[in-house]
Amino acid sequence: MYQDSDSIDQLKQSYLDKKEDIDRRLNYFRSVYNRSDNYIFKELCFCLLTPQSKARTCDKAIENIYNNNQLFTATEEEITDNIRQIRFRNNKAKYIILARDLFTDKDTEKISIKKEIDRFKDNVPELRYYLTENIKGMGMKEASHFLRNIGKGDDIAILDRHILKNLKKYELITEIPATITPKRYIEIEKITRTFSKDTKIPMDALDLLFWSNETGEIFK
Repeated sequence: MYQDSDSIDQLKQSYLDKKEDIDRRLNYFRSVYNRSDNYIFKELCFCLLTPQSKARTCDKAIENIYNNNQLFTATEEEITDNIRQIRFRNNKAKYIILARDLFTDKDTEKISIKKEIDRFKDNVPELRYYLTENIKGMGMKEASHFLRNIGKGDDIAILDRHILKNLKKYELITEIPATITPKRYIEIEKITRTFSKDTKIPMDALDLLFWSNETGEIFK
């Protein structure tokens, strides 16, 4: 089916070599949703920071804000000051504040994000659509990333530059698009899903495998 069967075989072997570490990471993601609303919201904010910024840098920044108890009390300006290493920090600080307002229960004045997520009863496509439509700064990639990081992304793709580069490498797409509309995102995701079935590498594992082959680490 694929022109370069040797490279496909190499990919399968790479998966077998890393399967234990990948499974461990995915099991961690699946456990995250058992944690508090505040922790789930922190993961959402991490994903809001990631566009055009390094994941490790974003993770460190959001962990610092969270551990210093600022994520739920800081002003937009204070958050901006704490993410100076993040590209487009002014916009991203604004997105965090807007998301915080969206998921703050008006009666308790506490974050209530899991209640909103649970409304969709594991209908991931509808949940992802809700996230992209209601959270400023969250597109399909960021929403998919967030859902995977809270254990709800078994069958969706995180189409960042690392993944797209690999999709082109294996001739699943002819070029890396500069921008991806929601419609095109779904099309490429379907192509990736077919590739996942053909290679017998699960979708969420394929994402981590591509990422690790590009960056040298299994992260998030």
